[in-house]
Amino acid sequence: MPLDTAALQVFQAAARSGSVSKAAQLLNYAQSNVTTKIKQLEKELGAPLFYRHNRGITLTSAGKTLLEYADKALRLLEEARKAVQDASTPTGPLSIGSMETTAAVRLPHLLADFHRMCPEVDLSFVTGPSQQLIQAVLDYSLDGAFVMGPVEHPELLQDSVFEEELVLVTDALHPHLDFPKELTGRTVLVFRSGCSYRAKLLGWLQEEGVMPVKVMEFGTLETIIGCVAAGLGVSLLPESIVCSKTKESLVRSFPIPERYGRVQTVFIRRKDAYLTQAYKVFLHEIKHRFFVPHGPGQPS
Repeated sequence: MPLDTAALQVFQAAARSGSVSKAAQLLNYAQSNVTTKIKQLEKELGAPLFYRHNRGITLTSAGKTLLEYADKALRLLEEARKAVQDASTPTGPLSIGSMETTAAVRLPHLLADFHRMCPEVDLSFVTGPSQQLIQAVLDYSLDGAFVMGPVEHPELLQDSVFEEELVLVTDALHPHLDFPKELTGRTVLVFRSGCSYRAKLLGWLQEEGVMPVKVMEFGTLETIIGCVAAGLGVSLLPESIVCSKTKESLVRSFPIPERYGRVQTVFIRRKDAYLTQAYKVFLHEIKHRFFVPHGPGQPS
């Protein structure tokens, strides 16, 4: 007997949330209906799918196997729906992610123009560290993302969109830096773990034998720049971000070695993702505005 799609959706929600009651809330179902659907699945498959305990539910080995296939089946059904309903006029959802620094300087005009071109597209946009964004694309949570490259993964395609020069940023009154070791004991201001620029900065300082007194994490670009300007510490940011601040004498910037200072921003997407009309227009706009000739082995 073919498995019921609705039952698979219920099972998936319960597995992801670890709770029958939470699954019922997510799906707007009665809790008894969720329990019934799960029991029907277990009866049809002849195997228990969950361990029941006072903290909720946990997948059995059979449940883990089913979840893998349920994810694939439901994803294919969603892609089939998109393919059938996709019209020549771009519509529907499109989820894009970006590093915060890229979003702040490079993307506002792209996003605004895309919205004017495709007003019926439900565009959602999130920012975060590169590692987090890469995982979100792999998990199908995002359709694509702007991250620091190169990204080597068998399930992903990448396009080079632009290059950035990273510079060390200090307060405006900071004396000229002749040697990296002059940063010993300074506080460094960074984004949370998973940020590629953070990894670059700490990697460079470690190579130079520089031990910062403290690493302080911040959630927004504006906060980091403001705290650097106030003399709290130093940071590593794209020159395109801080050039206006240096002209206003709010901060000062210094070059770092090219192997750490020259970085590439790429746009990544899954190889198996279905490209809706909205997504095709978005990709066209990226390549039209930002295209950087790709090197050997990089997909176009």
